[in-house]
Amino acid sequence: MSKLATAVKRLLVGRPFRSDRLAHTLLPKRLALPVFASDAMSSVAYAPEEIFLVLSLAGLSAYALTPWVGALVALVMLTVVASYRQNVRAYPSGGGDYEVATVNLGKQAGLTVASALLVDYVLTVAVSISAAAANVGALIPFVATHKVWFAVAAIVVLTAINLRGLRESGGFMAVPVYAFLLGVLGMIAFGLFRALVLDQPMRAESATVEIMPDESQLAGLAFVFLVMRAFSQGAAALTGVEAISNGVPAFQKPKSRNAATTLLMMGTISVTMLMGLIYLAQLTGVRLAENPAAQIISAPPGYEQKTMVAQLAAAVFDVFPPGIFYVTAATAIILVLAANTAFNGFPVLGSILAQDRYLPRQFHTRGDRLAFSNGILFLAAFAVVLVMAFDAEVTRLVQLYVVGVFVSFTVSQTGMVRHWNRLLRTERDPAARRRMRRAQAINGFGLLLTGSVLLIVLLTKFTKGAWIALAAMGAIYLLMTAIRRHYDAVQEELAQYDEPAVLPSRNYAIVLVSQLHLPTLRALAYARATRPDTLEAVTVNVDDAGTRALRATWESKEMPVPLKVIESPYREVTRPLIEYVKRVRRNSPRDVVTVFIPEYVVGRWWEQVLHNQSALRLKGRLLFEPGVMVTSVPWQLASSTRAKQRAKSRVMPGALRRGLGESKGTERR
Repeated sequence: MSKLATAVKRLLVGRPFRSDRLAHTLLPKRLALPVFASDAMSSVAYAPEEIFLVLSLAGLSAYALTPWVGALVALVMLTVVASYRQNVRAYPSGGGDYEVATVNLGKQAGLTVASALLVDYVLTVAVSISAAAANVGALIPFVATHKVWFAVAAIVVLTAINLRGLRESGGFMAVPVYAFLLGVLGMIAFGLFRALVLDQPMRAESATVEIMPDESQLAGLAFVFLVMRAFSQGAAALTGVEAISNGVPAFQKPKSRNAATTLLMMGTISVTMLMGLIYLAQLTGVRLAENPAAQIISAPPGYEQKTMVAQLAAAVFDVFPPGIFYVTAATAIILVLAANTAFNGFPVLGSILAQDRYLPRQFHTRGDRLAFSNGILFLAAFAVVLVMAFDAEVTRLVQLYVVGVFVSFTVSQTGMVRHWNRLLRTERDPAARRRMRRAQAINGFGLLLTGSVLLIVLLTKFTKGAWIALAAMGAIYLLMTAIRRHYDAVQEELAQYDEPAVLPSRNYAIVLVSQLHLPTLRALAYARATRPDTLEAVTVNVDDAGTRALRATWESKEMPVPLKVIESPYREVTRPLIEYVKRVRRNSPRDVVTVFIPEYVVGRWWEQVLHNQSALRLKGRLLFEPGVMVTSVPWQLASSTRAKQRAKSRVMPGALRRGLGESKGTERR
């Protein structure tokens, strides 16, 4: 890596951590809550709004159902939280839903969960960042007209933060997340105080807006379907709940207990905010239209529909304007950072899948800061693609959302029910059996609810875009099975060492020559030192005058190695050499052919473009030839020597100081 690239990397990522510092990166509960629960808590900024948007199609009278829909979402959330508290206690290794499904239901179920979660993590980033762009746009009109570029920039910044390591990203996340909680909970408390204690009227700016219903949505079955769709949209509030079960290894000890406590805190806070925002929205008369251009029939001049949180902040804090800016800004920031849940969940899950050989092994390795850097970069790239493809529109993206997470919820709860059944068959202690029965009942109820929600989501969202998410899950499933088959085949092929390796009869050495200079002389000397049975120098005739000059110089220097000239009527270098090596192999199949290639070692990145290109092409072709060994013989140019000296000069002062200190200590002893 060049000095410039290294400097940029250190500026963005920071200095590398030693592997033995991994324990210092573990998170206490106060940092784990913003790192792993920011998605679930921040989703209340747009999940209640989605309920209002869908019900607006049936007219303002349908808003009376919002508390009931919200209460059902809250019930499902508390049930899922209670169920996952059993998960983290039973499976604290960090595999989460994937491990539960694989152990109890088999590999196919585990891969189904894994593919669903990978898709959902990408959508988490895209939806959260897009929702943040909408909230920032409520304050800054420029962002409203350039949402896509704002979203892309936010993803890039968040990627850089996470590449610096889990604990640093947790410290960075803590202040904005707690500021958001303070703002939203404070707004709910202040609004309830004004309404219930002071009896002060609070009206949202959209309270006088008239919304025209879609007559086709008012019929019996269509209306039921609409309410189900509103519930499925509001169920976006549950996304991110599973992230804690995947992140248990990142908690400080006792890991399972801390993760279960964090889950309970997250569920309690999320439900409080969800129901509080819905109540305030009804109290202030917030009105939202899914299609404002077609549905709004009477509005003040220049009216533009803002997000629900922005309208509530304006209504509640009309007596204290700084509160409006604080709540809206904190919501926008937390929605940007909510994607951090996915940035912590996706790489960990990717690492586990890579360890099980379902993803490339690069996903399993940690970067300089002990974070899974490859997984972070992969997630960011796909999230950027989604944001640009859907123009950072939350309403369009949310149609793809939730499907994956409820697939994982349902399969995971099924696995947990089987987990408790298996343990109950062998457990004889009455107290332990009672605990298991209680946990099994919780997971069973969770299975019933999450399975019902999954069915509703599929029925209401399939044609709206959920099919895209399902297709992506299927593609990832097939890709992971193909990767596993490849790794298994390679392992089986390489493990066949029962028969001893057959030694080659002879070593036929070939030194490639373009001209007679110092790199060629070094390659010849090294080849002779290996004592091959046959040694020859080979050059390709692409220029008659140059070849004659090389032959004359070779003979005048009385070189001890014969020079063979290969004709190339079409002035190619690589193909004639490959054909010659193949011919040697055909003539003596039991011989090994060793090809020595002189190469320049340069000190600047642009010099690499000017040298070694023919050698690289030739090596790339020769590596596919059986029975052929390729040996690079380096020759360090002056630029590489200067680069090495500059690197030494940066290191030597500290080394000299340490050495002098050691020598002085020795003299004193």
